[in-house]
Amino acid sequence: MEKVIITLRGVDADDKWCARMRAAVAADLLDLDLPGLAVNLRDDVVRESLMTLTTLDPPIIGFVTLWTQQSYGDQVHAAIARLSDEAPDVAAYLVTESVPLPPPETVPGQRTAGFANVALLRRPADLDEATWLRRWHIDHTPVAIETQSTFGYTQNAVVRALTPQAPPISAIVEELFPEAATKDLHAFFGAADDDDLRDRMERMVASTAAFGANRDIDTVPTSRYVFRTPFVTNDIRRRAAT
Repeated sequence: MEKVIITLRGVDADDKWCARMRAAVAADLLDLDLPGLAVNLRDDVVRESLMTLTTLDPPIIGFVTLWTQQSYGDQVHAAIARLSDEAPDVAAYLVTESVPLPPPETVPGQRTAGFANVALLRRPADLDEATWLRRWHIDHTPVAIETQSTFGYTQNAVVRALTPQAPPISAIVEELFPEAATKDLHAFFGAADDDDLRDRMERMVASTAAFGANRDIDTVPTSRYVFRTPFVTNDIRRRAAT
């Protein structure tokens, strides 16, 4: 099983476009018999989030995540072709997924509670890959979970781009936050007061600076919709066995 993340740019993510992505486009992608499908959209619910940082021009306004048996197979090619009808700039990446904090299960197609902040990371040229991964995965992960109000945390290290002219990125991170965190730093960091907020922010900045995630970064607030998952929960396994 392989995971592919596709970024969408160059179109106005208005209500009509977002509704079409959640309905007609998602249905067309499900018809490809993909084992897993999720769609993240920068819609009106999250558009004015305080935690928006933009490096790419035009900015990313949506992500489509696919799980497939072959990243180089017909399913992915067909998905990219379909999404190219919806946005002029479509880039696909093969990734490896780590999930330090599993997101809650949701009803298929229903918006996940809160919002998903999706970050695009770029490895600094002065850090070799092994050092960068250690500082990100081993050193930073517990700090990110301890200092923020995150209730879901997925790390995707980019293996390679699957489309020509895809912007170079090293990782795509998805963190779930309460909806109040779009407008309130205390809610974003889960801080009890101003002193607690200052302490959490200082710890977070120091940790991200160690692996270059304090610069040259995009953070895209999105509404998250999971339409199909390739993973079977333990509860489903138990029910199937009885």
